[in-house]
Amino acid sequence: MNPKGKSIGRQITLSITVASLCSTVLSISGFYLFYYLMEVFYPRWYDEPETIMPSGLEWLWIGLTATVVVIFATLVASRLTRRIITPLNSVAESLRRVASGDLEARARGGDTTMAEAATLVSDFNSMAERLSRMSENRVFWNAAIAHELRTPMTILRGRLQGIAEGVFEPGPEQFNSMLTQLEGLTRIIEDLRVVSLAESGHLDLRLQRSDVSVQVATVVEAMSEALTESGFSVTLDARPSLADCDPARIRQAVLALLENARRHAIPCPLRVYVTLAEGHCTVTVEDGGPGVPDDLRDSIFEAFQRTDVSRSRQSGGSGLGLAVVRAIAVAHHGTALCRATERGGSAFEIRWPVHARR
Repeated sequence: MNPKGKSIGRQITLSITVASLCSTVLSISGFYLFYYLMEVFYPRWYDEPETIMPSGLEWLWIGLTATVVVIFATLVASRLTRRIITPLNSVAESLRRVASGDLEARARGGDTTMAEAATLVSDFNSMAERLSRMSENRVFWNAAIAHELRTPMTILRGRLQGIAEGVFEPGPEQFNSMLTQLEGLTRIIEDLRVVSLAESGHLDLRLQRSDVSVQVATVVEAMSEALTESGFSVTLDARPSLADCDPARIRQAVLALLENARRHAIPCPLRVYVTLAEGHCTVTVEDGGPGVPDDLRDSIFEAFQRTDVSRSRQSGGSGLGLAVVRAIAVAHHGTALCRATERGGSAFEIRWPVHARR
């Protein structure tokens, strides 16, 4: 944000110009006033012998005039200095507080007519706000990660302890249950790795020319049984669509979108389609409801964001799936978005350039 106002250079130039003009006017007016008063109250002073040097009264008046001019110039300079120094001192003090760990410190704007000073204060406050949010997000992430890992670990510990104490009979059912929890842990760790790498800008892609429709069809086929058991049917509309991408990452993103629909949407026909238009490839997964609230569509792709926490817990969602989708889309220099559909549901899509940026 660039606050409106005059630059410091223009303010200084204007102040000096005004001070100079006022000083000149005061000096000239002072001499005119002096000679007028002398003429009124001491008319015979002209009869005194002329001399090059000013008389005593003239020296006194010159001193008084100079004193008034200096006081005026000092006041102007002092006011200008305060307008410049006040926001700088505020920023310096706030910087020291931030350095000591007080991320709630904010600089005071003071006189906003100084464009550079106002911009400095605004930029510092924006930086401090971002640092504060980052600190809050770090605390939230630590708590969320601990919670997501604790649930499967608690279940695994309970199963193993039960088998060790003879409460549970060792058998395929118990081992399959523990294997399911291990797979859940593996998925959470992999999702965390992808999101963390993406946020640090180190999510590497193995780009190649690939038919995106084939990758999507592979994922739909692999998920068809699980979707059917959950009451979903899938309609795939995917024509041959060649684009530069990392096939493994695209499959991972599509899998996350289908998992998201399976866990959070009501049982309904799902529509999955791949399109090529305007130099971009788009993969869309559309469900039939219940939809995403308008105020959450922009934040739905953030990590650990849920529209219905209780339902997410019951369905086993970790809150990382859509964050992974966005991370993969951004790594492809694309976008991920959520929009409402005519059926009352939501359409989640990822879109990226057909030709990769090398």
